[in-house]
Amino acid sequence: MRGVLRFERKGKLSPRFVGPFEILERIGPVAYCLALPPSLSTVHDVFHVSMLRKYVPDPSHVVDYEPLEIDENLSYTKQPVEVRLER
Repeated sequence: MRGVLRFERKGKLSPRFVGPFEILERIGPVAYCLALPPSLSTVHDVFHVSMLRKYVPDPSHVVDYEPLEIDENLSYTKQPVEVRLER
């Protein structure tokens, strides 16, 4: 598959695996239906076991985030964002 774009990258730089995704059900002895996000809506959701890989949990995969503080009237404060144009 030379020159094929996969996930906006082509060639050696395209990711070998994406995920992890939840397994919804087993379809036959060697196929599984996965819960794919809307961004992968063009991809068929049933995969052969040879295309799947077991997920090994890694603490570095967890992304810490700050929860959004919401006022009682369900509003939030807007903060300016710096936009830089570099050429």
